[in-house]
Amino acid sequence: MKRREFMEALGGMGMAAQTGSGQKKEQKTKFYHLQQFFLKNGTQAGRIHDYFSKTLLPAMNKVHSGPKIILEALVTPHMPQVATIFGYESFEEYWTAFNTVIRDEEFRKGFTAWEKAPEAPTEHYSSWWLKATSYSPEIEAPSKPPEKPRIFELRTYHSPSNLQLEALHERFAGPEIKIFHRVGVHPILYSETVFGPHKPNLTYVTPFDDLAAREKAWAAFGADPEWIKVRKESIDKHGQISSIIQISLYRAAPYSPVR
Repeated sequence: MKRREFMEALGGMGMAAQTGSGQKKEQKTKFYHLQQFFLKNGTQAGRIHDYFSKTLLPAMNKVHSGPKIILEALVTPHMPQVATIFGYESFEEYWTAFNTVIRDEEFRKGFTAWEKAPEAPTEHYSSWWLKATSYSPEIEAPSKPPEKPRIFELRTYHSPSNLQLEALHERFAGPEIKIFHRVGVHPILYSETVFGPHKPNLTYVTPFDDLAAREKAWAAFGADPEWIKVRKESIDKHGQISSIIQISLYRAAPYSPVR
């Protein structure tokens, strides 16, 4: 398959029935590249933060204005870990930015220094391509950065089938997001995995001021009478549409553009 055909196919993938009733304006960012860098205790964490803050972000900022988030793991299956989430209007935009950055001389020097140190830069890393749902908001850096980096919760809901994933999208786009907002849960990204593990799934990201705010919001959500009713109606109609839930907690890096 040629690159253009591949990118066109990428743009058409995902659940067509992601209801967009909650979408108020044209969605600019369609895809998100999520990478998780798995490290070991030692020098790798400090070196990767040095590389991201002094090499990768300056090079990317020259060519790409989309959302960028750098996260450090608080509670994840593998620690230490650093994750990045970069948003793009299209795969073509990513491809152009990538090929421009790798030709940048300063970037190449920084990347080579990171790679050629005595210790390997990472143990390994994973790469996910996420397609924003039609009801996902745009990620924007706050006009006034928070006093301290926020907590970011990454949740992935695995559905047994694509039909049940479609039902999950309908529930989120309908009553669930309204309940979220009422109790203090304000996700900045809703997506499903186009390329990556554990498909089909719905993956979303929620910032909180701190861990106490997170606990308070989720406790309020779990006890909300409307949510209890909505959940029961959903299970009665579609069965258990999210069979496995994976939760990871991160803290934004101090230099992350969105923090």
